[in-house]
Amino acid sequence: MKEWWVQVGLLSVPLLAVYLHIPPPKLSPALLSWRSSGGYFTYKDQNIFYRDSTGAVGSSDIVVLLHGFPTSSYDWCKIWEGLTQRFHRVVALDFVGFGFSDKPRPHRYSIFEQASIVEGLVRHLGLHHQRINLLSHDYGDTVAQELLHRSLQPRMLWGLFTDFCPAAPSGSCLWEMWIPSHCTGANSRLCSTLRHRLLRNDRFLFSILQYINQRKKHRDRWVGALMSTSVPLHLIYGPLDPVNPHPEFLQLYKKVLPTSTVSVLDDHISHYPQLEDPTGFLNAYLNFINSF
Repeated sequence: MKEWWVQVGLLSVPLLAVYLHIPPPKLSPALLSWRSSGGYFTYKDQNIFYRDSTGAVGSSDIVVLLHGFPTSSYDWCKIWEGLTQRFHRVVALDFVGFGFSDKPRPHRYSIFEQASIVEGLVRHLGLHHQRINLLSHDYGDTVAQELLHRSLQPRMLWGLFTDFCPAAPSGSCLWEMWIPSHCTGANSRLCSTLRHRLLRNDRFLFSILQYINQRKKHRDRWVGALMSTSVPLHLIYGPLDPVNPHPEFLQLYKKVLPTSTVSVLDDHISHYPQLEDPTGFLNAYLNFINSF
């Protein structure tokens, strides 16, 4: 698969930082402002950062935003204000191990735990009996899929979802989960070397990256949730996304999820559409929300 070099690049940056013992940079004024406008709740002794904004008067709609790897809730900064003009509540969190949330070590990080943290936040905010819209990206897509799976069970823990909208889903979320792993031959040796170096030099990062293996192991559970749910689905896609190559990925997505609607952004938009084209992204999402 031609996207392997992107994954190698993403892994190389933290590896280099580990080798050189580079300290984290100082927070920018924008990030300091983002943190100061949020708060924390406790999940099993872990401090989880979140933002909760009250927005549109007269609306009862709620949207929960789930960020990707390896970033944080700040990924949604460029569309935050636009969302508050449509939704009564706009909520986002930093998953444990990310952003301003705690980063316990040693720790067994898992998609299941992250989904439970989202449930915990929803209960903490008193929204567990409300209908929720989910807007997710990359790593957050798989967390959303686990939440969708739980919503299909007889003893679900919180309110039904109104919709699920993945933005630029990560390759492992959809692409690799439907196609055998591309780590073969030279790529396999490279992947193996990177895994060993991660294990030796940064067990924290290695633990976080276990979500890739979890996606493959629980493929039927999470793809099955998308295929079985009656929740409206919508994909917002950047054609230049190197993780989900065009047009192969889009063809596969439409084949597996024929009832899902799709918005394809301009040709130059890549893996972070909410940052690269916030206006186009927001319009695509709100058109979907307003369609039912």
